[in-house]
Order: sequence, then structure tokens, then C-alpha cells
Amino acid sequence: MLKRRVVLLSIVGLVAMAWVVVSRSQPELVSQMPINQVPINQMYVFGDSLSDVGVSLRLSNGNSPPDPPYFQGRFSNGRVWVEYLAEALAVPVEQVSNAAGGGATTGLDADRAVPGLLAQVQSFLQANPSADADALYVLWAGANDYLQGTSTAALPVGNLRTAIASLIQAGAQRFLVGNLPDLGRLPATGNRPESAALSQLTQAHNQTLRQALEELRQNSPEIQLVLLDIYTLYQDAIANPTQYGFTNVTTGCLSTVGICSQPNQFMFWDGIHPTTAAHRFMGEAARQALAAAVAAAKNRAA
Repeated sequence: MLKRRVVLLSIVGLVAMAWVVVSRSQPELVSQMPINQVPINQMYVFGDSLSDVGVSLRLSNGNSPPDPPYFQGRFSNGRVWVEYLAEALAVPVEQVSNAAGGGATTGLDADRAVPGLLAQVQSFLQANPSADADALYVLWAGANDYLQGTSTAALPVGNLRTAIASLIQAGAQRFLVGNLPDLGRLPATGNRPESAALSQLTQAHNQTLRQALEELRQNSPEIQLVLLDIYTLYQDAIANPTQYGFTNVTTGCLSTVGICSQPNQFMFWDGIHPTTAAHRFMGEAARQALAAAVAAAKNRAA
């Protein structure tokens, strides 16, 4: 996403042929699912600054994001959601390959220092012509496309579909794909004239993405696709902040006047990016989505 202005997410896939939408209302379902029923030996992550764990820092020669106030190459004040997810799935750090970079769109971004998601996937496939069928492939991007002026969902979703299809062709079978939160309700956009248009684009993107993923599943019934519903998670956290331990869901902890004293009580670290406390909820939602998908698959097979 835009380095200091905009960020959003990556995508991961896994074990079911059903769509799974996870929010705060579903904790019992997955708390009963042992994590070893979601066997994953490797994670590959593609996306933007919401999943970046150091790519942008490396490509900018240590300049972006600045540390401090950002944490060791993350666009947050601590670890990001894919790190929490890998930890919950017991995937060792050395078994997580993360190509996500701040500012990335869904496309190639050939004229930029940080490659877009489609370019990230292309680079991966050049190095790995045969994809590991047992690995989890996480893809999450799109926010930067719209924040940088894209006015239709066709191209961003088309890029995501192309990336997933190319991974499927190489042998990948497990995917977790994230949709977008309401881009018109971020601290950086909520009071801007384009807020309503960004909210409409978010709705269009998420609907088009769902349709594209369903078509991919129908065309390749052997694959396992899980949709991570970030949109609903954000909406619920904003509507019910105390349920998440938040006292502020409208402004960033980091601002021009300094850093707030209680960052774990803030949903957003800056105008675009979540705090590590919010990332923890996102990682748990992803874990729940994967576990619930396993349960759904078992029920269908019974």
C-alpha cells in the first residue's frame, strides 16, 4: 500500500470447498478444532504493507518504514497478522516466505521499487515452477489500487484471479484470500470527499472477488479456497470496540503530534495501518477461518 498513507492485506488459502466467513460471533466453532487438523508445512505470502515484514525496509535501504516509530520493517507498532497466523499454525519462521511489500498494488508495479502482487507471484513461480501442494498460499491486496485512483474492481480482481490461477496451474492447492475493509472508513479517508466512493469501490471489489474465487473453485474442484472476511471483522470492531479492548477506532495512535500512551487500545497505528493489537485479531480470524473450513469439509464428508 502507499508507504506512509495506505495499506492493506494479503491472502492465504487452505482446506475446504466452502466459503467461510469468520467474525467475533464464531469463536466456539473453531476453539474446538485442534490446529493440527489444518496441516501446513509452509506459508507463502503475497501482498502489500499490511503483510510486509521487511521487504519495503530492505528495498528502501532501511528508510521505509522508519524505525522508530514503526517496528522492524512492519507498517505497525509490532508483529503483523501473518506472523500471528504462522505462530498459531505452528509454522516455523524459516518456513514462511513473505514477498509482501508496502505500496504494492495487485498488478506488476514495474516502475516502482516494490513489486506488485502479480509480480511477486510471477517471481515466485520463476524460482518454483512446481508449487508445493501442501503449502498455504496467502494473497491479500487491492487497497492501494483504489487509494491510488483505480475506479473499477475489474482490473484489481482480475489481477488477483490471474495470480491464483497461475499458482493453481503450478500445483498449489491451498489458498487463503482476504477481502478489503471499508476503505472509506479508515482514519486517513473517513473525512475526505472521496470517502463514499471508496466505500462503494470496497463493496464492488469484495463482491467481484467472491464471484471470481467461486469460479476458480468450480473450475478447479481439487483446490481448497478460504475467504478471510476482513471487511466484516473491521466493521464489527468499529461497531463494538470494547469487545476487542479498543477505546479508539477512528484515529491513529501515531499522529503529527506524537504517539498515544496506550497503543493497544487503538485499532489503528496510523491513518491506514492497524496496530499490532488489531493484527492479532486478524491473525486469529484467519486461523479460525482455516479451522472452520476443515470442520465444514469433514461434515460434508461424513
